[in-house]
Amino acid sequence: MDFDFNLILVPVTLVLFAVWLLDKLVLKQRKLRGRGNENVIVKWAYDFWPILAVVLVLRSFLYEPFNIPSDSMVPTLETGDFILVNKFDYGVRLPVINKKIINVGEPERGDVIVFRYPPQPTISYIKRVIGVPGDHIIYDHGQLIINGKKVPKVPVKFSREKDILDTPNSLYFKETLGSHTFTMRELENVNIASQAPFLNYVEGGKYANQNGQYWEVKVPKGQYFAMGDNRDQSADSRFWGFVPEENLTGKAFYIWMHKEPGFNIPSFSRNGSID
Repeated sequence: MDFDFNLILVPVTLVLFAVWLLDKLVLKQRKLRGRGNENVIVKWAYDFWPILAVVLVLRSFLYEPFNIPSDSMVPTLETGDFILVNKFDYGVRLPVINKKIINVGEPERGDVIVFRYPPQPTISYIKRVIGVPGDHIIYDHGQLIINGKKVPKVPVKFSREKDILDTPNSLYFKETLGSHTFTMRELENVNIASQAPFLNYVEGGKYANQNGQYWEVKVPKGQYFAMGDNRDQSADSRFWGFVPEENLTGKAFYIWMHKEPGFNIPSFSRNGSID
């Protein structure tokens, strides 16, 4: 998810609106010449700017579609999933600059969020909220502990065709964070936290002593700690740090289509809500 369509949609909509308004107040080509006899730019303004305006409002303030480009959220989300993101739950924001103008709510633990990648805000990322502002997060040999309470984690059997060839050492668990119960994946004898720069250098972090098997962080005010459900194949907050509140885009809530790469027909077999 590496391109913000609003960077094109917003200026085009504004330009066509300006042309429409100019014709309404000054040029009056539509009124004097009749429909279909105007300058082509004026005709486009009448035909397209109302449609673009509706699309802009929907994408900017209500719902926006995104495509999943990687396996970092497997098995919750697969590469090729097309999802819908609720942009209203976390506050109304102005398009392009992403500035919040109306505060509606904040992310909760377990929410799957879309946000602007902190090191490069032009890129959109999707991960799951593990810690909210003020949380003390501990990872102790496979067990997450938040504010002194163990996050429920139960081994489950899970069948995924791609694991047979790609990752036969996959282990699946049910975790419960807040109101969300979901399946996450780990890889046997793999712990990418041992290579995570943020955990290594975060103030007070205890990562370095136990090769990534034990670490802890405190989530600052206005920040969130996020991880992929595919725990050992996800570049997330363990690598680049916290997600600032101002980087939030919205809450992922529905898979509406899936399409494998290449000339493959879209499938709707994965349609459903996102836990």
